[in-house]
Formats: sequence, C-alpha cells, structure tokens
Amino acid sequence: MKLQTVLELPECKVLVKGNPEREISKVFCCDLLSIAMGKAAADSVWVTVMGNKNTLAVATLADVACIVLAEGIGMDEGTLAKAEEEGIAILSTELPIFDISLEIYEAGVS
Repeated sequence: MKLQTVLELPECKVLVKGNPEREISKVFCCDLLSIAMGKAAADSVWVTVMGNKNTLAVATLADVACIVLAEGIGMDEGTLAKAEEEGIAILSTELPIFDISLEIYEAGVS
C-alpha cells in the first residue's frame, strides 16, 4: 500500500504530506520513544500521542514513513518544517490510537 492511502483517510488532517508514493510496510503503535527506536519498522506508519521533536528524531532514525498523532495531538511549526525536510508525513486525528490504527490496517496495511 502507498502512503497516499493513509493521507486520504477522512479522520486525519495532513500536517506534512511526505512522499505519497512511498510504500507502507505496517502500522506500529507505541508512545515510549526508546522502544520505538528499536522496534519501529522502516516504511511504517507510527501511531502515537508523542508530538515533539524527539518523536521526529526517532522516526528519522527508524526510517518511518509517517507519524499519525492520535487524540488531537499536534506538533509545533519548527518540528513540522523539519519533518518536511526529512520527507516524513505527519497526520493528526482526534481518534484514539487503537481506532486510527485499525482504520489504517483495514485500509490495507498489515
């Protein structure tokens, strides 16, 4: 599945588009950055409530394709600008982590 499918989910607001043609490998849910650093798969969609610059640093290190911020969490403009530079898509949703992860999974990500 391509990132474009996730970008089109109606429950998500796109904050940074990333590369819509990037292939997505899986959905990963975690709010503990040290675990995400070691276990987030490359090309994954990472669903979290951690919306800070350290989240972006871990996503870059793990080569995550997209961060989905659940529960209405946002990111500051500086971090969003850095995400644009890194080519990492950032989305925000009001949905809980489980609900948006299930929607992404049902859209075609395993």
